[in-house]
Amino acid sequence: MTTGFFWDERCFWHGGGNYAFTLPVGGLVQPLAAGGLPESPETKRRLKNLMDVTGLTTELAVQGAPEASREDLLRVHPAAYLDAFKRLSDAGGGELGRRTPFAQGGYEIAALSAGLATAAVEQVWTGALSNAYALSRPPGHHCLPDFPNGFCLMANIAIAIEAAKARHGLDRVAVLDWDVHHGNGTEAIYYDRDDVLTISLHQEGNYPLDTGAITDRGAGAGAGLNINVPLPAGAGDAAYLAVMEQIVTPALERFAPEMIVVACGFDAAAIDPLARMLVTARGFAAMTEAVMTAADDLCDGKLVLVHEGGYSEVYVPFCGHATIATLSGSAIAAEDPLDATLQVRQPRGRFAAFLDDEVERLAAELR
Repeated sequence: MTTGFFWDERCFWHGGGNYAFTLPVGGLVQPLAAGGLPESPETKRRLKNLMDVTGLTTELAVQGAPEASREDLLRVHPAAYLDAFKRLSDAGGGELGRRTPFAQGGYEIAALSAGLATAAVEQVWTGALSNAYALSRPPGHHCLPDFPNGFCLMANIAIAIEAAKARHGLDRVAVLDWDVHHGNGTEAIYYDRDDVLTISLHQEGNYPLDTGAITDRGAGAGAGLNINVPLPAGAGDAAYLAVMEQIVTPALERFAPEMIVVACGFDAAAIDPLARMLVTARGFAAMTEAVMTAADDLCDGKLVLVHEGGYSEVYVPFCGHATIATLSGSAIAAEDPLDATLQVRQPRGRFAAFLDDEVERLAAELR
């Protein structure tokens, strides 16, 4: 099995703008010493560094990719949005949407992030790779066709899917989003289409506040093909794995995709400043194993993971390493330095029983 790993140092150079955490600097909001949004390059860079140190990188087909072409971008984003983004990027940077600042050259870096995802999907679909991971930055799952938000400037996964559809005849795709925030951009792009199944697992009442309801099931031709699974804070490994077993796998089996793409955020991790879900590195590895099994059964193993959120510089590298090692079948492990502590934090007693009941309720409602 050959697992591709797509990355580019230039993606780490995307600038986060004039923010202090998620608040615009000004008035009584003081700048932070580190500066910018919590979506920083360090979580991604430290993941790559950890893979280099353990030797995992040497077992992967490591490569870069060109920027997504304007033709590729136009399949998802209107020309007016791309032109406004490019003008502001060339003029020194700025902000077009909500919490999506960028510096000069931000347009090209966003197109490169989409290009990494595009190359990963293309090479897995055409059989050049068994599966792949794209370390894309900036992320993409919140980006609407004409409105960037939530740190996302271009819809990386949708751009990659539409390119493979146009160039290589890819038809039915399932997008599984386990980023802790609702994948509102991907949902909006495919909400009324029957060729892409979208599934989002997210913390209930997190970002965005006005999307991600279980009752949002798609419309028109896409009715029933959008699945939202809002989970209570503190759900932990067991609840996520129960969702994979009771909701995700049956939905994938019903849809029978030709490829599965995962919006792979690590902000559901036990340590994250923007969420409270308690998933461990071991939990992410188990979810990866579950989706790999589904891909083997349904679509000849054709599986691509595209990096999304995750804001703990300390813990994202361990979650990512466990995920990529599982994806590649590697025996190389990076011991989780918090493993014993995090096992203690997993839900127990009445809360664990509540979570079991909640997952069963969600599964019944989504059938």
